[in-house]
Amino acid sequence: MPTTLQLSRNIKIIAIDMDGTLLNSDGRVSPRNLAALKAAQDAGIEVVIATGRRHCYAMKVLRDLHLDPANAMISSNGTVIRTLGHELLHRTHLPVATSRWICAHAGDFRSTLVFTFDKVDANGEDAKGSLVAEQMDELHASISRWMQVNGPYFAQIDRLEDALPNEDAEDEDLTHPAAPIQAMMCGTVERMAAAEARLLEDPRVTGVGHAARPDAEITLHRTIYPARDLSIVDILPAGCSKASGLEVLAKLRGLTRDDVMAIGDNWNDLPMLEWAGRSILMSNAPDELHDRAALDGWQVVPSNDEDGVAQAIEEALQEALTLTAPSR
Repeated sequence: MPTTLQLSRNIKIIAIDMDGTLLNSDGRVSPRNLAALKAAQDAGIEVVIATGRRHCYAMKVLRDLHLDPANAMISSNGTVIRTLGHELLHRTHLPVATSRWICAHAGDFRSTLVFTFDKVDANGEDAKGSLVAEQMDELHASISRWMQVNGPYFAQIDRLEDALPNEDAEDEDLTHPAAPIQAMMCGTVERMAAAEARLLEDPRVTGVGHAARPDAEITLHRTIYPARDLSIVDILPAGCSKASGLEVLAKLRGLTRDDVMAIGDNWNDLPMLEWAGRSILMSNAPDELHDRAALDGWQVVPSNDEDGVAQAIEEALQEALTLTAPSR
């Protein structure tokens, strides 16, 4: 088992979650966190944002940071990889047949369901219809600010199935997205626990943190904000996660997991924390993830309101400097 110091020497990518990690409770990047990101870049490390947000929504915050546009962003929990300059590197779709099944199987939770389509233009902006839902009232009650900010991209339709292309229109052409990249349900913690249970009745669905079922077509990811009584359930193509996105990116960069440090705070970060060579957990993470950190020896840093990201990066850079300093 490599030591922390050995891993520090090899860090070439630092993958950082946004909400609850890089961003403070006001949704901002602190001056100290930003300085740490720039210091990592100056040291030749690629700063990779790994977020559940879709690319356009993440860029509303990241654009003003003026990070290297060649740096990658893993968005929509691993289904899309673009550079911060909006170049598409990789994308995975929900199969059309699976998307239709989700609509039929959602039952009473259909009112919480949103489909996301990857329709990013050369400026990093989405087109209208990137988000599609049947009903808006329950969504507004759960995530009102998000709904307001994303209003220009929403299309409300009578039947979600009508937003889906014919199955023979689905392809893997990176320039012509045919199918959604993900679906999302959101509501209270209790209601979303019931929604997860509903989806998991079918063997085509793999649950949060569980090994993939043999016939799985869908992977669930969960993000919980207990103080707001809010839970978001992302419904992704089978096998998709921030970890799968990092693995793809590492291969594109000619790197391995030992070259990657990951920083996160929530359940949708768990796969990348398990995968990365060095894993950092924010102190504001759920208790169950703290238990996992203790078990696996992950470093725990101060909360997102106490510049935990900066501390993690500063310590890693200092360790690397110590290791490379000439002996006397």
